[in-house]
Amino acid sequence: MESRNGHKATRRTVIVAGAANVVVGLAKLIAGIMSGSSAMLAEAAHSAADTLNQGFLLTSLHQAERPADRDHPFGHGQERYFWSLLAAFGIFVAGGGFSIFQGLLALTRSQHENPLVAYVTLVVAFAAEGTSLARAFWQVRGEARRRNKDVLDHVESSPDITVKVALFEDSAAVIGLVLAALGVGLSQLTGSPAWDGGASIAIGVLLVAVAVKLGMDSKELLIGRAADPQTERLIGAEIESRPGVDALLELRTMHMGPDSLIVAARVALNDKLGADQAEDLADEIDSRLSERLPLQAHVFIDPTQASRTPRPEAPSTRLRPPGRPWQPGRPERPERPGHPERPERLGQSSIAGTGRAGDAVKGA
Repeated sequence: MESRNGHKATRRTVIVAGAANVVVGLAKLIAGIMSGSSAMLAEAAHSAADTLNQGFLLTSLHQAERPADRDHPFGHGQERYFWSLLAAFGIFVAGGGFSIFQGLLALTRSQHENPLVAYVTLVVAFAAEGTSLARAFWQVRGEARRRNKDVLDHVESSPDITVKVALFEDSAAVIGLVLAALGVGLSQLTGSPAWDGGASIAIGVLLVAVAVKLGMDSKELLIGRAADPQTERLIGAEIESRPGVDALLELRTMHMGPDSLIVAARVALNDKLGADQAEDLADEIDSRLSERLPLQAHVFIDPTQASRTPRPEAPSTRLRPPGRPWQPGRPERPERPGHPERPERLGQSSIAGTGRAGDAVKGA
């Protein structure tokens, strides 16, 4: 239910931002043509790029909601990251590139501006973009409160790149309006077009910086990012609190979308557990994580022996000796050499999966 409400809130945020960009973009274009201001034309290009990006984001929301199928057993959540990467590219080219080019042209030519229409447009644009920014910030702050995080920490760690794109775009839009106002005002006061051109270049640099940041975040999520340390601590605590689990030896997580998380855990089980009890324990862990996590978890449990030679460590591997509190980000190798052998009936294949994606391998 929380995931569904989050989708609706995200869709509303994107629609509000898109509507504001359409109205404001047309006003900026008219004002730029009438006033001859390069900064206003740069802002018009900025709004055009943002409008295109809102289309990308709406497409990503629609595509990501498709159910899992045979070719995509974990769903289509990563569509959000692909379309967000395209949106970042659009900001870089259509917004940043055009603004810098327009600013360079303004430095090489004289122009006669009529700044009144530019000022009126800036006031209207500031009101519209401010409303859109307030909407995006309100959603991000609500999500941060539900997860007991600071807003900045949530923005940095959230796997919901769609809301982050809307928030960054709206923030850049408000800052861009301030830069455009400074450019128009200083050009009028000094009579030099350099201020207007400089403001246009500054807007372009701002958009390039936003595009690079969003592009890097999208890339990180596309190639598979682990859950944040707070979530991993919660998962580790839930697994270790289950009767029958002697120790959590290794935990790996990876986001398959803003609302989907793969959880793979290597655990040392109590020697007295049989195969049926081990399966029931895996189901219990899956059920508890589904209740505690604000997203769908695909849980895979690998019962193993603490004395077994550890597999080669990956950067996301978390290993620890049995009996020591498990902490994310502190890879350690088991030190207890003599963990008793478990009964052979725990299976030739040591992995048991739970959840919708793991039902097929659960009885292996």
